[in-house]
Amino acid sequence: MKKVLLIGNGAREHAMAKALKRDDIELYCVGPANNPGIAELCEEYLFAKVTDKDAIASFAESVRPDFAVLGPESAVEAGVADMLLELEIHSASPLAIVGRLESSKAFARDLLEKYQIPGNPTFKVFHDDGGLEEFFDELGDDFVVKADGLKGGKGVKVSGDHLNGRLEGLAYARECLEESGRVVVEEKLIGQEFSLMSFCDGTHTVDMPVIQDHKRAYEGDTGPNTGGMGTYSCENHMMPFLTAVDVKEASEMNKHVAKALFEETGVYFKGVMYGGFIATKNGVRLIEYNARFGDPEAMNALVLLKTSFVDICEAIINKTLDQLDVEFEKKATVCKYVVPEGYPDEAVKDQKIEIGELPEGVEVFYASVDERDGDLYLCGSRAVAFVGKGNSVGEAEAVAQKAVEAVSGPVFYRKDIGTQELISKRVEMMKELRGI
Repeated sequence: MKKVLLIGNGAREHAMAKALKRDDIELYCVGPANNPGIAELCEEYLFAKVTDKDAIASFAESVRPDFAVLGPESAVEAGVADMLLELEIHSASPLAIVGRLESSKAFARDLLEKYQIPGNPTFKVFHDDGGLEEFFDELGDDFVVKADGLKGGKGVKVSGDHLNGRLEGLAYARECLEESGRVVVEEKLIGQEFSLMSFCDGTHTVDMPVIQDHKRAYEGDTGPNTGGMGTYSCENHMMPFLTAVDVKEASEMNKHVAKALFEETGVYFKGVMYGGFIATKNGVRLIEYNARFGDPEAMNALVLLKTSFVDICEAIINKTLDQLDVEFEKKATVCKYVVPEGYPDEAVKDQKIEIGELPEGVEVFYASVDERDGDLYLCGSRAVAFVGKGNSVGEAEAVAQKAVEAVSGPVFYRKDIGTQELISKRVEMMKELRGI
């Protein structure tokens, strides 16, 4: 029986664990805290930080898995896949040098520019103050300032949303320079965001369905940014506000970036390449790259995946992804997260929640919750994700909504994710932008 080592303990990793366990394998997990869903599926669970290479190495040597797969970006950046490779354990996740696609915003922008891959906005990478003020003058009121490095989504600040005017933008850019010696300043893009994740073996890419995430905490896309309150995907694996050309542009970008990474580093990108894109009136532009599954996007994609996830991981490792027929169900999905009151800034902790009777067919993924004596307790971040599946987004949304309503305790969720009203607003916005 094959053994698989999974690194991480969130809802994304619970989805990965469920997908892996569709095959008859032994699962071993490493994570800093308990995840009751993963614990139920694995043979052994090591409580350790996902960046603790010594602890992971010792565990991996005792288990000797056939392969490993990494969930969180911090494990990729820390070089966990590199360390495992030294132990002759391959990972269906990237080595740190190509993982810079996510861990360095500057590296990603420079890569697209150097290899002439369309998709960059107007941008500049600064290593000091020289020319900073002039570039802000050039961009005017619409700008984005990105701290270089992994900041858990909190390093990116956008004019109008987080920064009021050029002076605040300049001050934040200088703060980033002081902290890491590098900052990316770029034009603010107007349009609709979407995620296109691709399985990648370094040479071949296989796209997953297009998914849209909802970062803002409250209804109508208001409130602070979060790790993601929910997501939806359509039965045709498109988005109603996108054209076939938009999706092709994003897909081509992923393909060209994989090639460019090898040319730049001599190392193949193996794992999930996750492009965060935005459709604008001038075509698709790259917001940022991630070097792993998105959360919540992993739940939508893996719930629809028909092909063995174990086979996909092995094809990624062996560079034979082109020989595998990767299939996804032609269904729609809606994912809604239940989160603690006060999330994301002052989330309540150690409070008990109860999950009542759930609708048929809903998929449940545990995130930041602990199980004590059969009861679930909040741990201070996104708690439980529920995914509804249906022949239409409306059907899938009804299932997900019934599921979140079954949770009692000091929690909240967004009712509007996957609703016709919200989707129609996005379609109208893109029509107006494109002048249709």
